[in-house]
Amino acid sequence: MSAIITLLTDFGVADAYVAEVKGVLLSHVPDATLVDVTHQVPPGDVRAAQFLFSRAWHRFPPGTVHLVVVDPGVGTGRRALAAEAAGHAFVAPDNGLLTGLPEDARFVSLPVPPAAAPTFHARDVFGPAAARLALGTPIDELGDAVDDILRAPLPEPREDGVALLGEVLYVDRFGTLVSNIPAELVEPGVRISVDGTDVGALRRTFGDVDPGLLVAYEGSSGEVEIAVRGGSAARLLGVGVGAQVRA
Repeated sequence: MSAIITLLTDFGVADAYVAEVKGVLLSHVPDATLVDVTHQVPPGDVRAAQFLFSRAWHRFPPGTVHLVVVDPGVGTGRRALAAEAAGHAFVAPDNGLLTGLPEDARFVSLPVPPAAAPTFHARDVFGPAAARLALGTPIDELGDAVDDILRAPLPEPREDGVALLGEVLYVDRFGTLVSNIPAELVEPGVRISVDGTDVGALRRTFGDVDPGLLVAYEGSSGEVEIAVRGGSAARLLGVGVGAQVRA
């Protein structure tokens, strides 16, 4: 079976950057299956990338290599990492992107070749490393082991009396507000509010309310989400990442 390599970046699709990275990967692993998770992460938004990465990587089969590059510190002293966990391999800058990997994950620091462009480590550092991993190169051959990576956990909800207080972690392209409150912790009938606006109790899906109305429900990854049927909750409520969610 051909190797699977996923790509998650903030490069967008208007320029040649993604194609250049894919060109490097395919030059080394011609039969690789390349999967675009997304290239539309807001520029430099490490937390959004971390959230999307945490949703996606474990959906792939063991043996998959994940290239994750949202790298506002590219070319500085920040380290370049490769990692392995749960049968998967990863390459990413050491800026918190890999925080959510399992506890037993192993990390190495990748050397930066002298010829690497200081502003394009995705192509010149992470791409070649991902290709080597896809070809079966042991992670220990890629660099020196490290155990002090930068960890930046996503915020967790907290108890506030009888309520749970959380926040919006991400806003998707539909204007859906994705919170950090696990739906399983919300008691039946408890009403959800966003920055003081009552949304109502959890429903099953969008069709449980009339068009144009707010709806709270358990999202596909298990967290409380708030949407507008046929519209944008972010636009209707005028809120975004960081808005308080109460359950």
